[in-house]
Amino acid sequence: MAAPLPFKHIAIEGPIGVGKRSLTTLLAKRFRGTRVLEDVESPFIEDFYKDKRGAAFRTELFFLLSRYDQQRSLSQRDLFTELVIANYTFAKSKIFAYLTLDDSELMIYNRLYDLLYETVPKPDLVIYLQAGLDTLTKRIKKRGRGYEKSISSSYLQELSEAYSHYFYRYDETPLLVVNTNDFDFVNTPEHFDQLVEQIRNAQKGTQYYIPLGS
Repeated sequence: MAAPLPFKHIAIEGPIGVGKRSLTTLLAKRFRGTRVLEDVESPFIEDFYKDKRGAAFRTELFFLLSRYDQQRSLSQRDLFTELVIANYTFAKSKIFAYLTLDDSELMIYNRLYDLLYETVPKPDLVIYLQAGLDTLTKRIKKRGRGYEKSISSSYLQELSEAYSHYFYRYDETPLLVVNTNDFDFVNTPEHFDQLVEQIRNAQKGTQYYIPLGS
């Protein structure tokens, strides 16, 4: 078994298609950790991608409450002895909401978000995966989720920019920013090993990992 990581609660973030779930699974397998995967199924998601009236507000509230339930369950775990790896942070809810909701909806949304946020546990380390629009588009197409076929390039670009904006100012936990454009940690064991070392050596503040060739 690999030597344990110096963290007990890791969250992995980034735009749609960047590889959050894959990295969560690989890390959990290597270090015998517990995966926490967000529920990507929503009764409103298809209407949302088809831009139907009111679907955005229903979708964002659904995911906010779903993520809250999952995050609160982490408080019941023994984070001193158990490694937990999540493929999202709670702040993801707000990043998406600011892209999709109008001002009146955001006013209601933010009041609920702020109430819930205070009781959500913070990770020991956040890993922010980055990739360009072409890379994200190819990865989304490759995995073939039906409801993602309606995602427009403009929305994906806006989402990527929103993530960059959020993490540019992020200082709540140690942050490791990883450029994944030419870095295949899923299919190339050497790449995954290199990333593990970056994670193992992560310190306070923000650190950037730009693999050779990226």
